[in-house]
Amino acid sequence: MDSTLKLPRKVLVAGGGVSGRGCAAILAELGTDVTVADGNATTRKQLADDLGVAAIAPEDVDFAASSYDLVVTSPGWRPNSPLLAAASAARLEVIGDVELAWRLDRAEVFGPNRTWLVVTGTNGKTTTTGMLAAMMQANEAETGLRASAAGNIGVSLFTALAATPRVDVLCVELSSFQLHWSSTLRPRVGTVLNLAEDHIDWHGSFDAYARDKAKAFLGEVAVIGQDDPHVVQAAIDIRPRGIVTSFTAGEPQDGGVGVIDNDIVVGNPPTRLASAQGIEPAGIAGVLDACAAAAVAYAAGASAESISAGLAAYRVDAHRGEVVHEADGVKFIDNSKATNPHAVEAALAGLSDVIWIAGGQLKGAEVDDLVEKHHLALKAAVLLGQDREILAAALKEHAPELPVVLIEDTDGEEAMQRTVAAALQHAEAGDTVLLAPAAASLDMYSGMSQRGDLFALNARKLTQGEELKQ
Repeated sequence: MDSTLKLPRKVLVAGGGVSGRGCAAILAELGTDVTVADGNATTRKQLADDLGVAAIAPEDVDFAASSYDLVVTSPGWRPNSPLLAAASAARLEVIGDVELAWRLDRAEVFGPNRTWLVVTGTNGKTTTTGMLAAMMQANEAETGLRASAAGNIGVSLFTALAATPRVDVLCVELSSFQLHWSSTLRPRVGTVLNLAEDHIDWHGSFDAYARDKAKAFLGEVAVIGQDDPHVVQAAIDIRPRGIVTSFTAGEPQDGGVGVIDNDIVVGNPPTRLASAQGIEPAGIAGVLDACAAAAVAYAAGASAESISAGLAAYRVDAHRGEVVHEADGVKFIDNSKATNPHAVEAALAGLSDVIWIAGGQLKGAEVDDLVEKHHLALKAAVLLGQDREILAAALKEHAPELPVVLIEDTDGEEAMQRTVAAALQHAEAGDTVLLAPAAASLDMYSGMSQRGDLFALNARKLTQGEELKQ
């Protein structure tokens, strides 16, 4: 055990949800005196009954009269929330669940340290982490080291740390919230895929958001998304302490990972790692994710054969750029997870002749830049949901000749059926019908999954026996 890392004696856990409950459970199991602060009386009773820990309302916490060593917060709690502000005023350290897992691992609470590979960014985190896990799992035959996706994909970090048989390599997807509440996290390899405005209300500014994301660069190897100027600047600002490498969708730079002649390659002279063709999700976004995963895996010691095998075996998660149907030469791509304009930019990159299905709750997001940059890739647009008129106005401004259909239905199932039917009126062989809403789904659906499922269902149903224009 690292003698500089000590288990805290008395801890306050802020929040009794899934994350807070997991932290409280593991700390209680390790013999720490745990108190959970949660505003819901039912949750407090369940925590006390199930875990045997003290549970109080946040307003009842008195840091002056208590002797807490540490505060562990659920990632969604804002830094300016009254409880956390009071903890900071009392000069108590506040960390998150990921930082707690990291410290417990460094302290060898679960045996020898694991290898941490961290993936973050505004978009593409889950896909890249899934690709990375597949590559490291393919490498297991050579190294004997078991790998698992963890964090916001796969199993929780605490489950992975306690797993039997042992997990040796953690491929961890992290959010900006989790990185904000981390202070000593130093992964073997960390990457930031891309950066665009997101969660600014939580972080306070784009610069603060970027600084938190860039903490992924503070480990042994930093893998920089070279095609994103915001990522490059964030790396410059945070000054990585270890080896710096990069990935790009073009020719590799300075020994990093890139693409030459439809192959993902590394180094100079280039070594082939995998094919850049047939990657899910389709388009440049999938290629970038694959290059990022390959760069992290290669830096972590995976062989070219393992990287190629893992990428070939990987299948994109539902609603993240999956080709859900093909009929008469038309592809139907479900990217319902593209709930902000930046994600739609990634979904559209590299595509042409797109019938774009979009709309829902924009939550104040600006769409003019998106439309201005990518309208030439569009053949038509079908808009539905609460903020369809905002999207229609942007298209009228920047692409006045583009056919646009507005779906007025407010029932989610009927709206999606009419939407896909309208898209089919514009589709012919070689086209792509792309669901990439740029907006949240809760105006008409239970979530982005239901929205994507209905899109796929209607794509299959409405093309059965239907001849598309040739």
